[in-house]
Amino acid sequence: MLLSQLKEGEDAMILRVGGHGSFRRRIMEMGIVPGTEVHVEKYAPLKDPLELLVKGYHVSLRVEEASLIAVEKMADRGQAQ
Repeated sequence: MLLSQLKEGEDAMILRVGGHGSFRRRIMEMGIVPGTEVHVEKYAPLKDPLELLVKGYHVSLRVEEASLIAVEKMADRGQAQ
């Protein structure tokens, strides 16, 4: 599944960061690397960009950029109880 396919409030683990060159390097420098958990905080009113919570800080990505990142959806935090 792609990061751009997640809905607000969903959690996922990064599996693979696609893209090339400076884009891929910039994304990985922000802490979006395989094995990292991310939370989709919200989408902008026109659904672009989306705001993520990564390692305790907020990151905004364009939907086009998020579509280059493969993730595995995680169970909702509230259902683990």
